[in-house]
Amino acid sequence: MITTNLSTRPFYNERAVGLGLLAAAVLVAAFSVYNVTRVVQLSRSDTQLATRAARDEARARDLRASAARLRASVDPKAIDVASREARLANDLIDRRIFSWTELFNRLEATLPDQVRITSIHPTIDPKRGIVLTITVIAHTVESVNQFMESLEATKAFASPLSRDEQVDEQGLLEATLEAIYTPGSSHAASGGGTP
Repeated sequence: MITTNLSTRPFYNERAVGLGLLAAAVLVAAFSVYNVTRVVQLSRSDTQLATRAARDEARARDLRASAARLRASVDPKAIDVASREARLANDLIDRRIFSWTELFNRLEATLPDQVRITSIHPTIDPKRGIVLTITVIAHTVESVNQFMESLEATKAFASPLSRDEQVDEQGLLEATLEAIYTPGSSHAASGGGTP
């Protein structure tokens, strides 16, 4: 086997190296084009965002200035007057919603024979709602307790309790009861509700 190269000019495989360098150059050029394109896109996006941010900041400044002018032009006394009038209107609406017929039907359905109602006074408490003060006359404490239990059983009256009890000249018990009343709640006045 002969290991000597007898050619006058030795053959080197330069084509493969040239193709490799050409492929690397194309790859570098493609990445460069992609990077330049991305830089241009991001630069445009950054410019648009900066313009939008500046516009939004200017609008926020204008709105803050407008709000400050409005706050300065509002009269606190006028707000207090409007607030009082609104509370008064709400109170009138609440009173208008209150149905005496429904209340009397519920009381008639729960009133024991030994108890007689002498007065009813509804008040509107902002925290508790409609609070009824009911004055009754009964023969015994048990009758008053039975009436309070019947009221509570309807679910329309909550937390009934006796505020004051005294015996009158005829020996009858006069009690002042208080209960929170919710009109239109679960049980309609069914027992004595028909005229």
